[in-house]
Amino acid sequence: MARCTAPVRGHHTASARAACPACGGRGGYGGYGGSRSYSTPSSPSYSSSGSSGSSRSSGGGSRRSTKPRWSGAGSSQFYTPEEVRALTPIRDTVEKRASLPDLRDIFLCHAWDDRQGVAKELCDLLVARNVSVWFSENDIGLGEPFLRAIDKGLAKSRIGIVLVTPALLKRLPAAGVADKELSVLLARDQLVPIVHNTTYGALRDVSPMLASRNGLETAEMPMADVAAKLAELVTL
Repeated sequence: MARCTAPVRGHHTASARAACPACGGRGGYGGYGGSRSYSTPSSPSYSSSGSSGSSRSSGGGSRRSTKPRWSGAGSSQFYTPEEVRALTPIRDTVEKRASLPDLRDIFLCHAWDDRQGVAKELCDLLVARNVSVWFSENDIGLGEPFLRAIDKGLAKSRIGIVLVTPALLKRLPAAGVADKELSVLLARDQLVPIVHNTTYGALRDVSPMLASRNGLETAEMPMADVAAKLAELVTL
């Protein structure tokens, strides 16, 4: 029986195929014949409509396709995997402290300069979502010892958020009230940084420890979405 010459000479041209004693008289799809002889499979085993690399390179918004276990079925909020990893220990703290009575959902740590601006805006957005917030502007009465009131607020809150703004970055080196609040919150898994109008790089220059905690950034989502995610985080 005549032997096919495709393994040695190939059948990539019509003349080579015709010269083969075994395949010369066959159609292009027999034996090793035809242009498909040594072709690469057209569909790679691990491909999809878009690779994981391309989705990561296209920015945070395009990667928000994850929902954490605490997200409600009707929620319109989506998360990056990094956000879920950062918030999961905070959620664990919320669940562990669920049985403690008379706790506020969130303690809001902020710079004094932001109390009538972005801190109030965030507080109002959270309250509108039925989140109970300890906020110094609302919770420290006239003549009440300031530091003692904050101490009680920290003890009576499930988690804390720190509003990282340019004003806070200026205040922290002075070791004021916000610095004391931050020290308490950093000691436990109950702190979520909210970075607004600044960057993690700028925060790292002032507080490497706080910058090591992943949180939420208004550069990547509106403040209303930040409030929505915080509300989901503390809702049981």
